[in-house]
Amino acid sequence: MNSAVVIPRPAQNQQDFLPLNGTDYVEFYVGNAKQAAHFYKTAFGFQSLAYAGPETGVKDRASYVLVQNKLRFVLTTPLRPGNDIARHIDAHGDGVKVLAIWVDDARLAFEETVKRGAKPYMEPVVEKDEHGEVVRSGIHTYGDTVHIFVERKNYKGLFLPGYREWKSSYNPEETGLQYVDHCVGNVGWNEMNTWVDFYARTMGFHNLVSFDDKDISTEYSALMSKVMSNGNGRIKFPINEPAEGKKKSQIEEYLEYYGAPGVQHVAIATNDIVHTVSELQKRGIEFLTVPDSYYQTLLERVGKIDEDIQPLQKLGILVDRDDEGYLLQIFTKPLQDRPTVFFEIIQRKGAKSFGKGNFKALFESIEREQALRGNL
Repeated sequence: MNSAVVIPRPAQNQQDFLPLNGTDYVEFYVGNAKQAAHFYKTAFGFQSLAYAGPETGVKDRASYVLVQNKLRFVLTTPLRPGNDIARHIDAHGDGVKVLAIWVDDARLAFEETVKRGAKPYMEPVVEKDEHGEVVRSGIHTYGDTVHIFVERKNYKGLFLPGYREWKSSYNPEETGLQYVDHCVGNVGWNEMNTWVDFYARTMGFHNLVSFDDKDISTEYSALMSKVMSNGNGRIKFPINEPAEGKKKSQIEEYLEYYGAPGVQHVAIATNDIVHTVSELQKRGIEFLTVPDSYYQTLLERVGKIDEDIQPLQKLGILVDRDDEGYLLQIFTKPLQDRPTVFFEIIQRKGAKSFGKGNFKALFESIEREQALRGNL
């Protein structure tokens, strides 16, 4: 496998059998949605949007919908033991269940993906209320993660039928989070190419860039990654798998604690990463750190950037470059006690893809956290 191979994009006139408009929402299954919603509002600056539960006729779960600009998170908790949501949490802890994708035609999306080999999760259903109708359908992907296709062109409501407005007197200031930039999946040994093929075959994605174990390695561990992207670039799904190393990699640790392949992190875009990260730190979000030596040769590695290095160094923000520009990024520590799901904050300054210059510093930082947990 070549190092950091950049794959040419498909020809623009190639027929896109699965047009995708972007991420519609990300749904987390969590042990206590009410408390989790309070955390995401306080720490990340989300606003209350909608609610579904016993008061709206839903008897098996409660769901809180949070919004910030184009970003929508749904936090869902079971109301009784023994159902699929409870079993998911028992197996994995808090984690991402649904990566929902906004489409113009959910029936067509289901038909096109299933006939190419995707396993059905939700047959197309029409959901109606006084605000119109939404059509949703869904397919399985790695582990217990699913994609739900959401068609909402005939709907004027807040979120989905079955939800009501969630009125709350507590809506802290936003932190500048804008939308989902990409979602990263961790899969098992030698499974990466299987899921790369899945996205290429069933959803028409192309391999935007590939990284091998020479690109993503430290003294102790390694992994491999391929970034899959849809035709217009609005959906990016990097897929990671472990690689041989002296000690346990972060992917192996994730798989051990999550119990299956799943979403490792959600990357959220911002237009001002210094402001956003400063606000998040004030609210108690903990980030991975890199040594000051990372910044001593930063400009030699990435070239000229618009930002002053001092604020970036103070906050621990990383900088990387691809052929079209550069990006700034930083990673939180895991958001729950199991070392599984975390978040990335990213600001793109022309870069459409991903560089490889940050991997060593980042994964050495992750390894320091692993060592503290006794899992390296």
